[in-house]
Amino acid sequence: MAKYGEGDKRWIVEERADGANVHNWHWAETDCLEWSRNLLSSLLSNLTVLDGQGNLFIKTKKVEKVEGEAYVNVRKGKIIPGYELNVSVSWQGEAKDSDGKTLLKVDGSVDIPYISDENADEDPEIRVTVKDDGPVGKTLKEAMVAKGKPLIEEKVRVYVQTMARGGPAKDELEAKKIEKKDKPAPASAASAAAAAVAAPAVKESEKDKKAASASAAAKKEKSSGSKKGFKTISLTEKFSCRARDLYEILMDDNRWKGFTQSNARISKEVGGEFSIFDGSVTGRNVELQEGKLIVQNWRFGSWPDGVVSTVRLTLDEPEPGVTVVKVLHTDIPEEDRYGNATVVENTERGWRDLILNKIRAVFGFGI
Repeated sequence: MAKYGEGDKRWIVEERADGANVHNWHWAETDCLEWSRNLLSSLLSNLTVLDGQGNLFIKTKKVEKVEGEAYVNVRKGKIIPGYELNVSVSWQGEAKDSDGKTLLKVDGSVDIPYISDENADEDPEIRVTVKDDGPVGKTLKEAMVAKGKPLIEEKVRVYVQTMARGGPAKDELEAKKIEKKDKPAPASAASAAAAAVAAPAVKESEKDKKAASASAAAKKEKSSGSKKGFKTISLTEKFSCRARDLYEILMDDNRWKGFTQSNARISKEVGGEFSIFDGSVTGRNVELQEGKLIVQNWRFGSWPDGVVSTVRLTLDEPEPGVTVVKVLHTDIPEEDRYGNATVVENTERGWRDLILNKIRAVFGFGI
């Protein structure tokens, strides 16, 4: 993840006297770290975990630390959040006997070392510690893990979903939409009169245009094979290697781990399942031809429930030592489960930057 303020200068909007960013064409980057501290503090502080069940009383106290970076990029109204945070929350537990007498009070900590946009569809790792290692202290810790961990996961999901909707930039985007909607279009009295006279004809003309447009869209959709609400990505890349070597890299989980620096589990059998990018992408092998063809069903965890895409990788070796890879990724939803319309753009960038270019760089297959 690029650090806040270190994006490509061609896309970052510099401060201007007029504050203009016409149609949000350039990247508008908002630092969300302090906002994230405030939101996570409100979500995770003073949570009641247990209130007397089993004579145990447990609650979180306050957020002690939120370190890292968080930002939201907006371009042409599209929201792309970025964050890598390390969070620490203090908690307190108390055990009482059957008469209500306090047996032990303990303090502890809940550490969440990595909340990241890269793993937005997964619950983060949560570590619970306690300052008393005696039997009662261990009992309170186990209760905190059993009851407190799911509660904290739920609150972290609220943060993740809020960032996906734009975080602090969401209100600004909504305000711009309302302003644009409510702003009347300038028109002179003469033009208004002309518009009134031409209205019937224009209405019929617009009908014809809409009908023609709908027909053209239907034909385009049919010819491209894309369903409404879904898109297709097509890429062609050239590598300096044998086709069989590239096939082996794409189908070997250890090599995937090497060039992506993330966990992977890949079956080499037709019908076998795979999981890549730490489980962010899962799927199944549909068709395999060694050194020639890989067809798989792909699903991203952030996609709406039930949505599955198809990836077709064709490997051609026009001359020994030169391999041309054609990627056809179909049925990609235009929006994720949070309503962000950046799925196609992010998927295409992922293929280029996180897979194909990484293979070329790590294995020295550049041309």
